Amino acid sequence: MEQPSDNSEQKAERHKARQQKLKAGVDAKIAAAQDEKGILLVLTGNGKGKSTAGFGTVARAVGHGHKAAVVQFIKGTWECGERKLLEGAGVAFEVMGTGFTWETQDREKDTAAALKAWEVAEQWLKDESIQCLLLDELTYMVSYHYLDLERVLTALKERPPMQHVIITGRACHRAIIELADTVSEVQPIKHAFEAGIKAQPGFDY
Repeated sequence: MEQPSDNSEQKAERHKARQQKLKAGVDAKIAAAQDEKGILLVLTGNGKGKSTAGFGTVARAVGHGHKAAVVQFIKGTWECGERKLLEGAGVAFEVMGTGFTWETQDREKDTAAALKAWEVAEQWLKDESIQCLLLDELTYMVSYHYLDLERVLTALKERPPMQHVIITGRACHRAIIELADTVSEVQPIKHAFEAGIKAQPGFDY
């Protein structure tokens, strides 16, 4: 059996040294991150998967026995696999119910529906028992001026200190991004829809 060459041993040692240095850096960050607070997470950008990621976080919270709630803006007329699953696990939902704004083409109706859904969101943003709240597609409500930005910011700032909130949607307002603790931007590289493939239940919704 051939013995490893000096070159192989040197590579192994260099790899070990790199990993030790990496571990030391990670350990230092873990040691420094000892605060606990409710996180405001923003998932924005033009790519697919923002709502899916938001629902995944809600499912994670439920898996840990936390109480969670969801407010859905815009997509309310679509059948939603996540809603079916999570409602069965005790997650409360408020659904705007008007569907996409380009389908209704009725600003007054959309504004009224957004305000109705937001009033429920405001109540949940005051509820200490709700540990995780998803505001799905909220960014559009601010972008289209259906909701007042300052009213949204105030509710987010004054929520219970340990309540986690997830906001999804494209073109998130910079003021919300500045307030957030964590912001992830999802960018499109390819999308099946552009190739003529329709949205399919169980995968897209």
